[in-house]
Amino acid sequence: MSRRLLLSVMLSVFCGSVCAQTIDAPQLKAGDTWVYSDTVQKGTRGWNNSTMVSTLEEIEGDRILIGTKRQGSTQPPSEQTFGLDWSRSRDVDGKQTVVNQPLDFPMKIGKKWEIGYTEANPPSNKAHSSETIHEIYRVAGWEDIQVPAGKFKAVKIEAEGQWTAVMARAAVGGTRTVATAGGVTAVSQAGRIDPRTVSGRLYKAFWYVPADKRFVKAVEEYYNANDVLSERYTEELVSFKPGA
Repeated sequence: MSRRLLLSVMLSVFCGSVCAQTIDAPQLKAGDTWVYSDTVQKGTRGWNNSTMVSTLEEIEGDRILIGTKRQGSTQPPSEQTFGLDWSRSRDVDGKQTVVNQPLDFPMKIGKKWEIGYTEANPPSNKAHSSETIHEIYRVAGWEDIQVPAGKFKAVKIEAEGQWTAVMARAAVGGTRTVATAGGVTAVSQAGRIDPRTVSGRLYKAFWYVPADKRFVKAVEEYYNANDVLSERYTEELVSFKPGA
């Protein structure tokens, strides 16, 4: 048997045993701690990076409480509740709604799920009178990935979607100068921008490693109506310490 054929057979056996497996929810424990390098990029205004420490503080039913703070900070951590699948929920127009779900256990290559909601007067953008988000997640497959914590074989989950917003009515004004016989006069102007609908796309990717109970890398990108990147959020695992 040639070396190329032998390698092909070995890869086929590996993929048959690993790629086809079902991935169950992790056995989370209080004290599980992840350290991430977080990078935030917003348009052309540059980027900033920080190292954040997240610790699982409590498990209650199907919810977990995570405390997060900047590495080295003496301030108490900010606390946020997640689902056991690391989904995030919040109040949307008076109803608890899942707004992000990177994982959906049990997972298998090819599995898909959707997230969708409409929110009036979203707190994240006062210029919008309403926003609609629709995302389709898909378990893409296994791949090798390098992050500060090391090299891992991770299962990649991708999400593609669209955001649509109705711009709130806004008043605009200003002054302009007009030359007259007696000199220069400042003239005030006032007007308004009527509501209009705008939309853009979004893309997310998560690399999940079962042994580390969470993703080792996450990327979230948001594009404006001209398909220009407006925001990118990146997290890369620096270290993981399981709870006692």
